[in-house]
Amino acid sequence: MLRKIEDTLEVIFVGLLTFLPLIFYAVQKITSVQVPGSEYGIAQLVFLFASMAGVITWREDRHLSLASFSGKLPPNIRKVTDAIVNGAIVFVLTMLFFNAVCQLINPGQFNMSVWGVPVKIVFIFLPLCYALMLCMVGCKKEKLLSTIIGAIIGILLSMGSITGILYYLFGVENVPALYAIFNGWNFIAGKCLVLFILFFVVLAFLGMPLFVVLAGVAFILLSMNGGYTDQIPLETYRMFTDRNIAAIPLFTIAGYILAKCSAGQRYVELFKALFGWFRGGTVIAAVLVMTFFSTFSGVSGVTILALGSLLSVVLTGSGYEKERAEALITSSGAIGLLFPPSAAIIMYGTTNIFFLNGDVIALFKAALIPGIIMMIAMIVMGIVYDNQKDRAPFSLPAIGKAIVNSIPELLMPLFIIIFYFMGVFDLFETSAFAVFYAYLLSTVIRRDYNFKQSLEVIAESIPISGGVLFILGAASGISYYILDANIPVVVTDAITAMVTNKYVFLILMNIVLLIVGCLMDMFSAILIVSPLLLPITEYFGISPFHAGVIFLMNLSIGFLTPPVGMDLFISSYTFGKPLPKVIKGIVPFLLVQFVVLLLITYIPWFTSVLLG
Repeated sequence: MLRKIEDTLEVIFVGLLTFLPLIFYAVQKITSVQVPGSEYGIAQLVFLFASMAGVITWREDRHLSLASFSGKLPPNIRKVTDAIVNGAIVFVLTMLFFNAVCQLINPGQFNMSVWGVPVKIVFIFLPLCYALMLCMVGCKKEKLLSTIIGAIIGILLSMGSITGILYYLFGVENVPALYAIFNGWNFIAGKCLVLFILFFVVLAFLGMPLFVVLAGVAFILLSMNGGYTDQIPLETYRMFTDRNIAAIPLFTIAGYILAKCSAGQRYVELFKALFGWFRGGTVIAAVLVMTFFSTFSGVSGVTILALGSLLSVVLTGSGYEKERAEALITSSGAIGLLFPPSAAIIMYGTTNIFFLNGDVIALFKAALIPGIIMMIAMIVMGIVYDNQKDRAPFSLPAIGKAIVNSIPELLMPLFIIIFYFMGVFDLFETSAFAVFYAYLLSTVIRRDYNFKQSLEVIAESIPISGGVLFILGAASGISYYILDANIPVVVTDAITAMVTNKYVFLILMNIVLLIVGCLMDMFSAILIVSPLLLPITEYFGISPFHAGVIFLMNLSIGFLTPPVGMDLFISSYTFGKPLPKVIKGIVPFLLVQFVVLLLITYIPWFTSVLLG
């Protein structure tokens, strides 16, 4: 029953976030009057959606994590490592809960109201979210001891927040024992910083959810830097209410709806009719479809999971070797991150808005040609391995029929490009339109789902967006520390003292970013690493748009980089192949992507030509 209530509430939030921006836009255009509190109210709805999404994602055990190596350990050792991971999760969630409660009752925070509702009531959902996650962990009786130990450690290390709670509620100012614990922990955090961070890195490889890992690291860093760890929930709130960030889950939901309905099959049939009559035609179809859907989903792994099997059947049915087909699909999974309305570009532009002079559209333009080059490179590689002799003949009637059958699907990207790049909608309104159109397409036009089934599909998409949002929230705490501690300036000074040649720096930057892309998820890498990178690229006279494209390309290639590139594991799961075989298959495609990366890195014309 509780599960149904949670899913229903979240679907309602999706509906509100889809329709309200479009309704407010229409009202403003018709009456020339802006609805009072419309932007601020929608921001609070996004926060409610994000908090609930986090709970649902936890419930479904879908929070993003690195592939767990604990399954390969002997049973006795695995039992110990699982207990340690569980205890550490409880510790971090306990810390997050107390930090959030401290800010909730802080009289200096959240004093505004929107549409008659105090924002404090909205913010309650964040500590409630952490509390529900803790309850779900506590229900595992086999891990009760580690849960209790983790909770005790979490309480002891949250004394900064607990003393704040005592002060705000009861006016208690002098509790020497609690302050001693608080100061002692801050001292230990400073002395053992590297050890603690390595501890969380190891836990990440043992399967701990990435948002918990990042929140734990943020807690250590902020403890060392003065103990203001209750900044983490404030940064999470700021991230969850950012209008541009809110576009990411909506585009993800739109992409998921499209991937689940017949749109994928129609795109495949269209591109087969257009290109299937010549060598490599089905390859072009597969790469284009993968690119299109990963552009919307924002997470390349989703596209591989949703369409990998279908495209593999299409390619092998055209005579393509099965292993090559699966390698091509896997290698094309992240190309869409370079095309609008890519969630990666939105996130990068929002995080580095100062360096980009607020021009996210220019970043879209800068990434367009590099994205096309990468797409063409994968097509060429696919064609090289296409040895099929028998192909369907060229047929104008078949092409015409496929185009007619795909008109509604073709109109969607056209509308999005026109509405956003012509300035009709802002990014958030465009994402709301994308969800509305995808829903309309799948339920009314194509009738792939009835009303009940469509709501189930939307509910299925929630864990994907929830996992992304909570990673953003946790990583923003680390970003806050990085900026507050003035680390970008320190890193810039250190690197420029050692490296004086621009081209040597570019080589080093690519090496570091490939490692980052391999070990970190895309969104936390953008939040944590890009603010460190851009001041250095500025010093070497590298355009922030060129640097942004290099950064994003490295991350997309990092998804494929052995041994822990995320898409390698997703492909292994999708196609039921051992990881070594997946790696062996993608190596030729990966090498070509490295070549394209070097081309874009050292010839900035590709990123600047469309900027005028």
